[in-house]
Amino acid sequence: MKRISFLKPLLSLSLVFAVALVGFKPVSTAFNADKPFGGLALYTVRDAMTKDARATLQAVAQAGYVNVESAGYNNGKFYNLSPADFKALLAEMKLTPISAHQGSVTFDNVDQQIADLKAVGFKYFVIPVPPMGLFGYDAVNKKMTMKGGAKNLAEILDKLGEKCAKAGLELLYHNHNFEFQKDADGIVTIDYLLEHCNPKYVNFQMDLYWVTNAGADPVEYFKRYPGRFKLWHVKDMDDQGRFAPVGNGKIDFKRILANKKLSGMKYYYVEQDACFNETPLEAIVISHKGLQNIGFK
Repeated sequence: MKRISFLKPLLSLSLVFAVALVGFKPVSTAFNADKPFGGLALYTVRDAMTKDARATLQAVAQAGYVNVESAGYNNGKFYNLSPADFKALLAEMKLTPISAHQGSVTFDNVDQQIADLKAVGFKYFVIPVPPMGLFGYDAVNKKMTMKGGAKNLAEILDKLGEKCAKAGLELLYHNHNFEFQKDADGIVTIDYLLEHCNPKYVNFQMDLYWVTNAGADPVEYFKRYPGRFKLWHVKDMDDQGRFAPVGNGKIDFKRILANKKLSGMKYYYVEQDACFNETPLEAIVISHKGLQNIGFK
């Protein structure tokens, strides 16, 4: 996809970000939204977060976002920051922690992870892929896989979800594309989870790109399972099927957004797993403008 015309003025902004990321004082002028709104999944800017979390979060706030989802927890720290320090940094940048992707969760460490999420102020504990060694990748066929079966995954999620609920957090499962395809037993994993997980303990974060990539319709899932999709990942798809900034692809977000209430969505995030025509810091600016054009608030 060709670089869109209005991206040229953003090149100068990327220089500002670059300066910030090497340790100079970040700029403080908000430049992308008259009224800040919406959320960003920090997985989008994961490399920058590892290098300089402060400067990156400043750029996120300046791009107009107000909520964040983390995806950088390791050994009790978020992006190498203690829960208390991460909470303080987010507060300084006027960013609200809403959810955290916790792919390393096990039955042995879940209590500590819950405590750390609560210390930051997160509301949602999100399982990004089947945990505890169940997730895999078939390099030959270039596709994500899962072992253990849908029933096993549902039982794990219910147990984790009950622990979260008792601690005042909500557990959500985040989809990719493989959950919408029949497994070796003819079971569509996402359908099984939606039908068998206890909604008191387990609900869902819908990744709109991956649902579309799987050939499924988000709105049809809202109709079949109303109220179960508490968070959305808003990411677009270009003509080659690749990730694209919101508004620069072919997903009909206006139609999906019109069914927000049916879905049960409380919060949404821009996420872009990989960038092809722009840097991640440029992409989040483009996507925030795309959100505004589509009608997100």
